[in-house]
Amino acid sequence: MKRVAILGSTGSIGRSALSVVAAHPERLEVIGLAAGRNVDRFADQVARVRPAVVALADEQALGRVRASGALPDGTQSGWGEDALVAVATHPRVELVLCASAGTAALGATLAAIEAGKTVALANKEVLVMAGGLMVEAARRHGVAILPVDSEHNAIHQCVDGRGSDDVLRYILTASGGPFRDRPAAALAAVTPEDALRHPTWSMGPKITIDSATLMNKGLEVIEARWLFDASPDRIDVVVHPQSVVHSLVELRDGSVIAQLGVTDMRLPIQYAFSYPERWHAPLSPLDLTTCGPLDFHAPDTGRFPCLGLAYQALRAGAAFPAVLNAANEVAVAAFLERRLSFSSIPRVIETTLDAATRRAPVEPSGLEEVRELDAWARSFSSSVADG
Repeated sequence: MKRVAILGSTGSIGRSALSVVAAHPERLEVIGLAAGRNVDRFADQVARVRPAVVALADEQALGRVRASGALPDGTQSGWGEDALVAVATHPRVELVLCASAGTAALGATLAAIEAGKTVALANKEVLVMAGGLMVEAARRHGVAILPVDSEHNAIHQCVDGRGSDDVLRYILTASGGPFRDRPAAALAAVTPEDALRHPTWSMGPKITIDSATLMNKGLEVIEARWLFDASPDRIDVVVHPQSVVHSLVELRDGSVIAQLGVTDMRLPIQYAFSYPERWHAPLSPLDLTTCGPLDFHAPDTGRFPCLGLAYQALRAGAAFPAVLNAANEVAVAAFLERRLSFSSIPRVIETTLDAATRRAPVEPSGLEEVRELDAWARSFSSSVADG
């Protein structure tokens, strides 16, 4: 029996994770759950899995869950970052699935690593903002960080058991988003409704917009740098509209190994939960005879400059991906609120990165410095977006 905690249980990844748990009741037990403010969904989850410890984002949300009567007797409960850390470090927990959005998960993830927990990572901010700190802590404590993002999970499967010297290139696939065939001149008129119509995946608004700008793939390049200890020159992106091949690796002898599968996040979640074992998955198998042709194209960084900006930030040093992430979040929020055009998202990010270059930030040595850099970048990029 593997005992898990799920941070971000009410989101799409968290719900899929609980589905995996339900499919393997003899192998998985939920010890801890944490969520934001979706009280009704969280109360239902708590009533079903009866965790030993729970956390919510604020006191009001926790009060509503307590009032619902869903909390089992003896369940430890709290709110805020300290409660999130308590879920991640509970002594009975062996594996922590980090699927909560935003910067609040930084402290909980680092605390889980320092407590010796295996981390299944589905939160991009953790490695984009503090990859060096997380990887060093994992190395120091002998902790595995298992990727849940379908692309990094695919690479993990392709390279498992191979040394990094055997790999020449890590190749991330991208669907290309809803505008992969749209001319550059038409992108300025894109509305939030247009951008939220992803052709393949059903995701939250922010990540869906990131997919449309290709920033999502840029953030994944930064994640791959830390997960696989690879320089930016060894990480490539190809547009693969069918999303059947989730990623590939090219080995030193010229062989290319790919991981294929249905587009269902329960697969990479179960892989992280079961690793190093393989369990039966209650999913329809991939039928290659119905996939149709599989296409691969080079990304157009002229039409979608966010991918190039991510590479630029990664090459500039460990402080700059945190700036990139903050500026992107501010710009995406402004676009969704119709205060910024779609084509202005990369302008806000680039202007903020240029300002950071003049500021010359040093590599953060702790989470407090990461948060200070994040706060500066959010303040600066907000002024750019509203200017």
